[in-house]
Amino acid sequence: MTREHSRKKHVARARTAEGQKGVSANEATANPTSRRLIRVICALLFVTTLSLYGRVIRHPFTNFDDGLYVTENQHVGAGLSVHTIVWALTATDAANWHPLTWLSHALDSQLYGMNAGGHHISSALLHALNAVLLFLLLARATGSTARSAVVAALFAFHPLNVESVAWIAERKNVLSMFFFLLALGAYGWYVLRPNWKRYAIVAILFAMGLASKPMVITLPCVLLLLDYWPLHRVRGWEEPSMNFPVAQVTWPQLIVEKIPLLAFSAASAIITVIAQRSGSAVVAFGDLPFRVRAQNALYSYGLYLVKLFWPVHLAIFYPHPYPLGKLTFARVALSAAFLIAVTLWVWLERIRRPYLVTGWLWFVGTMVPVIGLIQVGEQGMADRYIYLPAIGFFLMLVWSASDWAEERALRFGTVAAVTATVLALLFVLSFRQIGFWRSNYDLWAHTLDVTQDNYIADDKMGDLLMRQGRPEAINYYEAAAKIERFDPISHGILASNLQDRGDFPGAIREYNIVLRAGVDDSVKAHTYVALAVIYREIGDYPSAREASKRALLLDPEIVHGMVKQLSDYVAAHPDAPACYQLGLLLEGAGQLDQARSSHQQALRLNPQFDPARKALDALGDDRR
Repeated sequence: MTREHSRKKHVARARTAEGQKGVSANEATANPTSRRLIRVICALLFVTTLSLYGRVIRHPFTNFDDGLYVTENQHVGAGLSVHTIVWALTATDAANWHPLTWLSHALDSQLYGMNAGGHHISSALLHALNAVLLFLLLARATGSTARSAVVAALFAFHPLNVESVAWIAERKNVLSMFFFLLALGAYGWYVLRPNWKRYAIVAILFAMGLASKPMVITLPCVLLLLDYWPLHRVRGWEEPSMNFPVAQVTWPQLIVEKIPLLAFSAASAIITVIAQRSGSAVVAFGDLPFRVRAQNALYSYGLYLVKLFWPVHLAIFYPHPYPLGKLTFARVALSAAFLIAVTLWVWLERIRRPYLVTGWLWFVGTMVPVIGLIQVGEQGMADRYIYLPAIGFFLMLVWSASDWAEERALRFGTVAAVTATVLALLFVLSFRQIGFWRSNYDLWAHTLDVTQDNYIADDKMGDLLMRQGRPEAINYYEAAAKIERFDPISHGILASNLQDRGDFPGAIREYNIVLRAGVDDSVKAHTYVALAVIYREIGDYPSAREASKRALLLDPEIVHGMVKQLSDYVAAHPDAPACYQLGLLLEGAGQLDQARSSHQQALRLNPQFDPARKALDALGDDRR
């Protein structure tokens, strides 16, 4: 049998199977019972997804980026207004340009204020809508209601998607997916009868997705995959689809058709790079070589696949494996070998099972923007990054498993029981994972339990405990400082703690680590102010003058802000040490008369407080 004859035989067999499914799809349009079934599935998906995530209404904001996006963002907190819209369209806060995400947060603030439950429910509603949209799109394009429902349920219930829904700061994920799926639906409408008006709607929805989160930048490539399967738009490759009959065109025509959308992708990529660099979010190649990035990308692909099959030990932050020595040759090679093996299998099965090509390349391709080749942030991987790519994996998994069951003539009851068991297990695991988001303490305690050497988690736990006035907070900062020698947060807190205890050499050492950590000007200014105070306390006035000068040059508003903050504290809680510290701050800010008054007030409160007396004597010789 020739290869061409074999190919035709496989295509004919596939066409027959698709034709049988196509009857059900066409009947779904005309048969009231089928339409009712689709409506029932939509309702079940929506209700069960909301029931899964409904408990988030009692969850708080997290102390990880929720402040940046909502609670400490004055533009978002002001609600929707002309000013907020103008700001959202031009802002690159949070190292991203995503105006629709800002506006969605502002709308929630308008509706719910700072009630975290309202913000959480909005994200849960979007996720439920996304599950319903995914089901409708797949059912319409493939003609398989059951398989499409299972894919949508996997997407709705999988624990890896909990982070995208339960974390308010990740509204951009569920919102961009909403517009991504709408763009796919508009594309299906366009290919039925191509014209510029329908194409414009696809482009507008794509632009809205990009304005929510640039990760959907891969949409034009996904459309090419859908052209291959299930739409069968490629002339000469297969017969037109019987489920979704559209005109076929050549590959070059399909690519040219995507050029305007690719232009949107290019523009979004440029804007994103500019925004992320302005926010100092992009890690330089000197700090993380491309070789290491490529190794971590291969390793991460393997980890994502493992977590899709075995979704346990999930965390809000995974440390990058490179400095921890986890990027071993064996791990990277094993992951690379698996990726190559699956790719070869998909290619060999492309005629019999074309959905494998679409599903696998969807998974691999849509992950590229966040796989770490361009490193943004310090994480090695993140659960939220799988939200879009997982759809491709679910698609190839469900269609492969269904074909396998049909080839072995497994009874419907058996298949339904296995499917229900898997979905129920995922539902339970997700319910458990959502529970870890019920408080910041539970979230970070769980993260520390399931990860190792996680200095970000130590910092966040320390911050949480410090705000509660719990002395054990310092233990977490000490742990973070041991893990990451240039972590500005933990070393800054340790420096302040040593300063309060009178260990000035230790505080100077820790503050100098902060200055070497590559922090922004405001943090440097804050650090120099603290150093200036210490140098004045130990009588090193030349160093004090130099530190004050640098602080004022870097960010004078920070200096004056620290003065005001301590002034307010002294006004409410006057005591000699606080007045003395305020006097030292005022000296550094160049406000010598006010500094003298503050030191004099310290002596009035405690005539025996010698540091204030020495500071007053020194002011006569401290010429600036």
